[in-house]
Amino acid sequence: MKTLLDIENQIIRLTLSIEVNYPELYTTLDENPITIPSKAHPDMNIKIMEDYLESLKQILKQYIKTHNKK
Repeated sequence: MKTLLDIENQIIRLTLSIEVNYPELYTTLDENPITIPSKAHPDMNIKIMEDYLESLKQILKQYIKTHNKK
């Protein structure tokens, strides 16, 4: 079973990869509604972080698909 730390590390690695390999996409991540919590102090649990990781993967997958990047 994944821990919260494992998921956070995956998010960090994926975000860094996006920053390095797709800087034009990285600049839009801060503006993405998925990345903006709706609460002042959101609860961070495994499910929320897994969902966030999955959303980042989907954003990257769609970006690659629409921009013909490898």
